[in-house]
Amino acid sequence: MAPRLPHRGWLFDLDGTVYRGEALIPGAAETLAALRAAGRRVAFLSNKPLQTRADYAAKLTRLGVPAAAEDVVNSSLVLARHLATLDPGAPVFVIGEPPLVSELAAHGFEVRADHRVRWVVIAFDRTFDYAKLNTALQAVRQGARLIATNPDRTCPVEGGEIPDCAGMTAAVEAVTGKTVEVIVGKPSPIILEVALGRLGVPARDAVIVGDRIETDIVMGKRLGLGTVLVLSGVTRADDPRVAEIAPDLVLPSIRELIR
Repeated sequence: MAPRLPHRGWLFDLDGTVYRGEALIPGAAETLAALRAAGRRVAFLSNKPLQTRADYAAKLTRLGVPAAAEDVVNSSLVLARHLATLDPGAPVFVIGEPPLVSELAAHGFEVRADHRVRWVVIAFDRTFDYAKLNTALQAVRQGARLIATNPDRTCPVEGGEIPDCAGMTAAVEAVTGKTVEVIVGKPSPIILEVALGRLGVPARDAVIVGDRIETDIVMGKRLGLGTVLVLSGVTRADDPRVAEIAPDLVLPSIRELIR
């Protein structure tokens, strides 16, 4: 069983690529085991800030893909690290869920529930409401800046898709008249730099496997990685962007990565 591409480092998106909801994509465990057995380095890359890296690793392990927290790079970690380089220890207001709040607190930020902050952090937030939107508006009116975890419009789940961070970002931008300064998740080079550091390989010796053209594949193409689009998530085979962007491989699922 040999991988279809020669790269030493392999980055895998999670939702829609390795699993959907609580179900592993058929063949995912065997493919990842074969890559590891062939001496390839594997890491997981998610734009989703809803769980901690330890949560993701526990889920992968439970579903049959052994993983440690260090094998996972997600947008919460990358945002906290990046903001720490811009404005260490700053007061922040978070439109997001507890794992992101914890990550920011762990990186030394003062997470506040009011508008007296220097940054409004926008993320995928299933508890988003009018009060949060109003706090964000008042913060920006007092001079706060905007930063976001990821640009995804929707998130694939079992049986379909649900609204993702782009919805929260659009709402905040609409009422404040300001634009988010930085979105750290895929396709940003900010998240890729962290992921390549984890793999210990340069971009030219790495490949990204994912189900989204506008994040996974665009990032890989822009930054010199091999690209594999899988059709097990949000992208359909007849999407005109497939021919336009031209990933190195287009496969039904992760199963077909191994010959």
